[in-house]
Amino acid sequence: MSRAFAKEDDSLPEPDYRLPDPESEYYDEAAAWALIQGADAGDTRSAELATGYRWGDPRLVPHVEAILERAEAEDESRVAQLARRYLRAAR
Repeated sequence: MSRAFAKEDDSLPEPDYRLPDPESEYYDEAAAWALIQGADAGDTRSAELATGYRWGDPRLVPHVEAILERAEAEDESRVAQLARRYLRAAR
């Protein structure tokens, strides 16, 4: 097997997305943040598995729009960039 496809470091911990109970009214907001954080870490797939939502899921659009608004107000360019990407994927 090529080294390009071998996992080099098995010691890296799995990301820990601290999410409220799925029945919580805050779950979707937390899931939106988890997807943005996962994308920032280059591991969208684990965030999708943890939240049960796929990148670009239309249900989270209002929450991602709020994240974008806050990121722009606080000059968090990376978060704003990822939120815009999510919103493009949701279209």
